Amino acid sequence: MKAVVQRVSSSGVAVDGEVIGKIGWGYNVLLGVGPDDTKQHADVLAAKIAKLRVFEDSEGKMNKSVLDIDGEVLVISQFTLCADIKKGNRPSFTTAAPPQMAEELYEYFIERLKLEGIRNVEHGSFGADMKVDIQNDGPVTILMDTDIWVK
Repeated sequence: MKAVVQRVSSSGVAVDGEVIGKIGWGYNVLLGVGPDDTKQHADVLAAKIAKLRVFEDSEGKMNKSVLDIDGEVLVISQFTLCADIKKGNRPSFTTAAPPQMAEELYEYFIERLKLEGIRNVEHGSFGADMKVDIQNDGPVTILMDTDIWVK
């Protein structure tokens, strides 16, 4: 699994002009699922994101997690994170999981974030054409790939 984790002051997602998910201070997470990803990948990624310390403490150091600040998370499915661009200029998406598998792991990942203790986890609509509004804070953007933790 791959994730782009962005610290945000707010974020929202709309489908067909209707806002379906909106958060305040926390993370916007773009999530890509690969064909070899499992629930174990989702478990590890959810725990890492919940405990990632990129929010400032009273001394201005990035020392607090989204849990520490009682922050929120907006998760957006993003199969293009799995793009293969080794050849040519047009990306191939053969390294993305099949839609049914990806959707199941996407939904499982959302539930894992909730089980990690994040009070409000919003999400987009899997497979939909979404408009995502991201008010990046910092900006702070972290790239995560579960391949470094799960073999």
